[in-house]
Formats: sequence, C-alpha cells, structure tokens
Amino acid sequence: MRILLVEDDDLLGSGIKKSLTREGYQVDWLMDGKLGLAALKTESFDLLLLDLNLPGMAGLDLLTALRKQQDHTPVLILTASDTLDDKINGLDTGADDYLVKPFEMAELKARMRALARRHHGHNEPTITFGRIQVNPASMEVTLDNNKVVLGRREFTLLMEFINHPGQVLSRVKLEDVVYGWDGDVESNSIEVHIHHLRKKLYPELIKTVRGMGYKAEKPT
Repeated sequence: MRILLVEDDDLLGSGIKKSLTREGYQVDWLMDGKLGLAALKTESFDLLLLDLNLPGMAGLDLLTALRKQQDHTPVLILTASDTLDDKINGLDTGADDYLVKPFEMAELKARMRALARRHHGHNEPTITFGRIQVNPASMEVTLDNNKVVLGRREFTLLMEFINHPGQVLSRVKLEDVVYGWDGDVESNSIEVHIHHLRKKLYPELIKTVRGMGYKAEKPT
C-alpha cells in the first residue's frame, strides 16, 4: 500500500513514516500543502494522511481541491483540534476519517486498514483471490490453505494486483507503488519480484502483456 503523508511536524512525520515502513507500507512524506496537492495530481496513492495546519496550503484547502478534481483517494485527517465543529467540517469537506493528536500508532494503523478495505470493496479482514487468501492487516498469505511467506515488496506488489483485477499495470506504475520516490530502483527489479511471486504462488497468477505491463485476472 502506497501512502502519502502530508505533515509538517518533523518529529511526528518521521515517527509515522518509520513505523509504517517497518510494517511494509510505502510512505512518501511531504511537509507542504501545495507540494502534497501537486503529488496527488501526478501520482497514485492508496491513502492520504493529512495534517490540517500546513504551510503553503491548509489541509482543508488541499482536501477541497482534491475532491473538486474528482480524486476519491481515501483521506484520514490528523489534527490536534478535537472540537466537534472541526470534525464535522473536515468530514463534510470530503475526509473519510478523523484522528486527533496525540494518537497511538496502533489506532492509526487500524483506521488505515479499515479505510483501505472499504475503498477497495473488501469488507472482510481476509481477501480471497482465486486460490489465494490474504489478510492485509497481518500480511499473511495462503495458497490452497498453505502459508506462503512473501517479502515486504512482494506483498505490496501482490496487493496492487489484487486491488486492480484484470487491469494492465505498467512497470513504471508498479515501481511507484513498490518503491515510491526515494527508493533505489534497479532496471529489472519489478521483473524479479514478479518472478518470485509466480514461483511462490503459481505461474498463471500474473500474466505479461507484451509492451504494456502485467495483469492478474481474478479466477471465476
């Protein structure tokens, strides 16, 4: 899952990014509202963690602009304000959830998982994709009821295919999802990860679409 974190508090932003990265999330962190909106216009993210009091552009202004351009990326607001009016204003502007600082990382992660499930139409904790079952919360994967151990980037790649069944995903798109902006990406890295997924799961899971990318059809 690729996350955009827009938070200008250096200590909090660093802590969130470090904690989420340890659990397999790909986190891009920006400290300016205008830069956050620019990133959302040019890149694809699974979730936006948004502070309200930002330099460059206020969080609610960013959210307003995001929804006006018909971008439905799930948004979880992070703010120090716990007044009812502020919560209502944030939700009415287009936020999906609201978390008041200070908060426990465990609660943040639980809310993120819930938003991701709702956004992708997965209401149950475990996702079934043909012969595969995936628990996004625990990052556990089974094939024909046998546990399969995947690396962090392999799991991220698998979830991207599951969340976009039948859709052709380009190598550049997959690199963005797995590595974000600050990753050291080798030219054949995605091909290597896909090779490992086919070997650990089954070869027919991910199909190569010559000259375009890769796709995974959900078995009927």
